[in-house]
Amino acid sequence: MKNMIIVAGTFDTKSAELNYIRDLVVAAGCQAQTVDLSTSSGYKSAADVTPGAVAAHHPDGAGSVFTNDRGSSVAAMAVAFEHYLLANPDIGGIIGAGGSGGTALVSLGMRALPVGVPKVLVSTVASGDVRPYVGPADICMMYSVTDVQGLNSISRKVLANAAHAIAGMVSTPVPPAADSRPGIGLTMFGVTTPCIQALSKELEKTYDCFVFHATGVGGQSMEKLVDSHMLKAVLDITTTEIADLHMGGVFSAGEERLDAIIRTGIPYVGSVGALDMVNFGAMDTVPERYRDRKLYVHNPQVTLMRTTVEENGKMGAWIAEKLNRMTGPVRFLLPLRGVSLIDVEGQPFFDPAADQALFQAIETNFNPTPDRKLITVDAAINDPVFVEAALAAFNEINN
Repeated sequence: MKNMIIVAGTFDTKSAELNYIRDLVVAAGCQAQTVDLSTSSGYKSAADVTPGAVAAHHPDGAGSVFTNDRGSSVAAMAVAFEHYLLANPDIGGIIGAGGSGGTALVSLGMRALPVGVPKVLVSTVASGDVRPYVGPADICMMYSVTDVQGLNSISRKVLANAAHAIAGMVSTPVPPAADSRPGIGLTMFGVTTPCIQALSKELEKTYDCFVFHATGVGGQSMEKLVDSHMLKAVLDITTTEIADLHMGGVFSAGEERLDAIIRTGIPYVGSVGALDMVNFGAMDTVPERYRDRKLYVHNPQVTLMRTTVEENGKMGAWIAEKLNRMTGPVRFLLPLRGVSLIDVEGQPFFDPAADQALFQAIETNFNPTPDRKLITVDAAINDPVFVEAALAAFNEINN
């Protein structure tokens, strides 16, 4: 299967294009398997894997896919395809082509595959906002230029380029890395930069340090690497995306933040970096309900809102519930003198009562075990004392 390329899409409407891709993949020396994601009724598929075979992988069975309602059928087929791919983890790569519906169908399954598995998607929507399709995955999206509807002088060239690209990715070995250091993930925001820079400097001799900007997709990307078993441990110092999740900011990583740590049991050192703020765009984009709050213009495109006592209590309980579900070694640090550069005495977001509400909610709801510990540090998050405490915690669970 390592040389097998999945060619996926809706063959009831895109068979000419998808079979063209298949033929070029085979001509390039790779194996190809066509997987049909069509949901139309009365259609007999000639693909290697039929819609019924894919639909059978849906958690609720094939009946939940073929509903005679296009919207629900497409959504359910996407879920079924995701489970189909997860049941066949040793594929060499995957390529798809389609419009908005086909893109949604194929991309969900692509996102479920580990980082490093080649993924190419030719799409009519690839020149717009592709985050809903790509997310934190290494999907290569190629704009189709013309609609994926029939073969013509333009579509043949675009589809051929995509087919040759996936064949090259699968058949060409990745050169062995000269760097044998194990990878670790660290999360950073502008207001936690001194802490992460200091941690990276201390750890880079032993570890390959991957720093992720905590802008929503940054946290998702780190957790994607965790799920792909490409990180040895995580220093999740900056969990600010959780504030945006709860208060509607622009940098949310979703309700699933921290779930990869729960699933894998990877060693985890975390903290509450930048939970003093919710991120919005320019000042005029701040929701009306927040206009009377403490706001700070970080730059013309970014406005920060200070989190309240009540909001911090809510976030603290949410974090503790996630920490309690982690089965691997956990150390979670609370910097008692400030959670960001602007949450220290004399700075605009300094609010000890709000911070205390966060700390107290975590402490109250946290269930300690010999391998899951809460650590309080009498310092701000960017202070050398906190950096030393984080390093000590990291070394403790990685020895």
